[in-house]
Amino acid sequence: MEIILTKDPVELGKSAGSAAGELIINAIEQSGQANIILATGASQFETLKQLILEKDIDWSKVVMFHLDEYIGLPESSDASFRKYLKERFLDKVPSLKATYLVNGENDPVRECNRLNSIIELHPIDVALVGIGENGHLAFNDPPADFDTKEPYIIVELEEQCRTQQFNEGWFESVSDVPTKAISMSISQICKSKYIICSVPDSRKAKAVKDCLEEPVSNLFPASILQLHPNCTYYLDKNSSALLSSDLILKN
Repeated sequence: MEIILTKDPVELGKSAGSAAGELIINAIEQSGQANIILATGASQFETLKQLILEKDIDWSKVVMFHLDEYIGLPESSDASFRKYLKERFLDKVPSLKATYLVNGENDPVRECNRLNSIIELHPIDVALVGIGENGHLAFNDPPADFDTKEPYIIVELEEQCRTQQFNEGWFESVSDVPTKAISMSISQICKSKYIICSVPDSRKAKAVKDCLEEPVSNLFPASILQLHPNCTYYLDKNSSALLSSDLILKN
């Protein structure tokens, strides 16, 4: 694993977004197409902003999947990740070759089956992810399922995860946050050739420390990224504040 330290979320996003753009361009040059995964949430604001600015990406050769979506939440909701991606990314780039969004308003089992049949035909070149305050990766809350091989699964959202969504301003109360979601599985995320993990903010510092320094465990879901051969963490001054100096020096 590699750790890139930056001073603030803006610098983090510029660095992570530029790196993602270069990887996408390389994938297109090598294979004629790039298959990517995009994350959502506050941690991705600056990374996606920079990715959109990358001028040499031929978006007509890019296929996009996204990580997760609440079950039962309409797209009209401000908390909808489909709405997030359409407003913050899809409306701002030329037409992609294909876009596969998770529709949480469909029957969850059928929606998982639909997405699973598609993503199995699209090996992922670049995945943009974050780490939740409880260490979750996508919506795989602790204790995460490290064993399932299904690409998309139905998950229960634990209280700390739901509280995070409320505190970030997506919902009017914790009780409004859905208790279930469709999430890309841990095993599917880890199949990605390259992973860019953007994690700004002091409220993520404990999770960053746990997931980078503790032994790999489903109690710290994002710790699995320690085992990935091509994962780069982009951290800012605040999110990296609790990391040991030995780990930072190694990177």
